[in-house]
Amino acid sequence: MVTVDFGRLDLTPGSRVLDIGCGNGRHVAAAYRRPRTRVVGVDLVFQELVTAKDRLELHDRLGEHGGGQWSVCQADGLHLPFGAERFDLVVCSEVLEHVPDPGQAVAEAARVLKSGGHLVVSVPRRWPERICWALSREYATTEGGHVRIFRRTELVALLEHGGLTAGCVHYAHSLHAPFWWLKCLIGLKRENAWPVRLYHRFLAWDILRKPRLTRFLERLLNPVLGKSLVVYLRKNRRVSAHPLENPEGPHKRESLEQARAKGQAADLVRRLASLSGVREDIVENEKAAGHHVR
Repeated sequence: MVTVDFGRLDLTPGSRVLDIGCGNGRHVAAAYRRPRTRVVGVDLVFQELVTAKDRLELHDRLGEHGGGQWSVCQADGLHLPFGAERFDLVVCSEVLEHVPDPGQAVAEAARVLKSGGHLVVSVPRRWPERICWALSREYATTEGGHVRIFRRTELVALLEHGGLTAGCVHYAHSLHAPFWWLKCLIGLKRENAWPVRLYHRFLAWDILRKPRLTRFLERLLNPVLGKSLVVYLRKNRRVSAHPLENPEGPHKRESLEQARAKGQAADLVRRLASLSGVREDIVENEKAAGHHVR
């Protein structure tokens, strides 16, 4: 089940893609299909990375990839082990609702994203999520579960505060919302209950077969019933407040300050020379007029 619509992104062959909280690798695998894409998946849970690795290796064996490269890495999305502006696309799907400090997560995603690059974020949509919380206390209190519900305006404001500009916004997975309501109603741990098993079997069949009827129904219902809110953003291209502002951070601040001082000194010399030239012109004019000049 892929939430991000890669067709909405102008990724060029050879782009570098990071999936934060990659889980079992659904978006890493989808990005790996694109021409010569270099994809990296990070997650805190080691077993999820093992599953993602197995999925990507299967793509290699089947030849279902675009000839790029992939890797997975155990890392915290709040402290990513990458330098600034390394990726053309960062995906953060169904992650922020789990994070105690979503602002820090957004800041890290923006830091590793290149200027002009894409960030795609998805979170559970507010009203379907509120029904889950109302039906099941366990849903809202499970360790590692959802700790907040985002409003659309709140999420966009949070993302744009990180130096990003929102573009397209849409909803996805309308057929999955009733499944989670059913699970919450019956009990999250009662996975063998026949209504849950039947619905899960239907969703698995739909994902694998992609029949036209259910694809049409989902597209029709997504604006109303879509379980996930998906936001596509671009990182604002850097415009320096000063021509000597350092885009690489504060570690070269001393040399920059020295450069600024030299620039200011040179500017002062130019101004003094200009003033001197003006005074010489005045003196010559006064002499030509017959005036006494000291």
